[in-house]
Amino acid sequence: MSKSEQMVVGLDLGTTKTCVLVGLLSEDGLEVAGFGTAPSKGLRKGVVINLDNTVESIRQAVEEAEKMCGQKIKVVQTGIAGSHLQGLNSHGIIGVKDREVSAHDVEQVLDAARAVAIPLDREVIDTIPQQFFLDDQEGVVDPVGMSGVRLEVDVHIVTAAAASLQNVYRCCNRVGLDVKGVVLQQLASSRAVLTDEERELGVILVDVGGGTTDIAVFINGNICYTASLPLGGNQVTNDIAIGLRTPMEAAEKIKRHYGCTARNQVDQDETIEVPSVGGRPPRKLSRQILGEIIEPRLEEIFELANRELHKSGVYDQMVSGVVITGGTALLAGTAELAEKVFELQARVGFPEGHGSGFEAVNNPMYATAVGLLQYAAEDSSLPRRAGNFSRFEVGGFFSKLIAWFKDFF
Repeated sequence: MSKSEQMVVGLDLGTTKTCVLVGLLSEDGLEVAGFGTAPSKGLRKGVVINLDNTVESIRQAVEEAEKMCGQKIKVVQTGIAGSHLQGLNSHGIIGVKDREVSAHDVEQVLDAARAVAIPLDREVIDTIPQQFFLDDQEGVVDPVGMSGVRLEVDVHIVTAAAASLQNVYRCCNRVGLDVKGVVLQQLASSRAVLTDEERELGVILVDVGGGTTDIAVFINGNICYTASLPLGGNQVTNDIAIGLRTPMEAAEKIKRHYGCTARNQVDQDETIEVPSVGGRPPRKLSRQILGEIIEPRLEEIFELANRELHKSGVYDQMVSGVVITGGTALLAGTAELAEKVFELQARVGFPEGHGSGFEAVNNPMYATAVGLLQYAAEDSSLPRRAGNFSRFEVGGFFSKLIAWFKDFF
């Protein structure tokens, strides 16, 4: 790593996997330099339930990424998820000194917006400006340097259970990592998979992870609603394990390789081999059975998300429809099922990026990790050219990464 480069790291603490993505940031853009993953054994529905197991998962993923990039990882940008997270909108207003808005005035109006009653057992993890108002002018993006006497702001505040947040910090610290910042996972995913046009016209992001389904609503380029449901791909896997009477590990593999959301998506004569429990011989079953098992559960998750989304108050303004991401989004027919439930156009969201080798992480299950890396790059103090944050200029190391990716799946 040269003096003109700076290492940035995204750490995705998921319910099913822990993922570390390392990037090298320079004035020319962001280059992916390392990647590591490990099964998550200490989290349930996005919350740490076993400190030691979570620490071990992080350590394994970090060590794998360090071997690939040849650098020691010390600082990470991590994500947080779970039903303990809550989002609310707030408004702040101040008078402008000297009739010219300064950076200090912006901080003051944001502080005024944060002045809401929050229980002692909760902490604010993010305050996201939606738009500024300067006197009678609304929709101001950056008021610094502008003239006016009254500055207002609309913000979206995200709070988390203090204990859950501290456990995330504690796990990272025990591995020797400093946490530079904590980002709401659906915000990280949205950074990776949504376009500016979708945000401006109105779009819903539904990130179906292993233990949670995280929701974010954008309109006029700003986030206006967030929510999280304690359901995800693990429930689909559990249904497969019960329905096919097969171990959970086998059910997960069957879901990834053969999963579909409707029986009419596969040939009637197509069969799959299903391992049995207790050393019994494997059986051959029709693949159409998978659709009969998966569709009701995924439809239930989407219906619960749809019910939650109607609380946002802007559901009818979602011109760009719904973007589904997360590992479960790879199931055949997911977009079609989402269109049926939400009654909006839908697509599967893949992390956006350019450059050779990006296909190694161009997968919905890595949307959060890619977004966290982009957040880390934007928070860096290193000067860089505008517009390069999502451009991954990659080198020869990707031949190893792509080979690993194919072996993993």
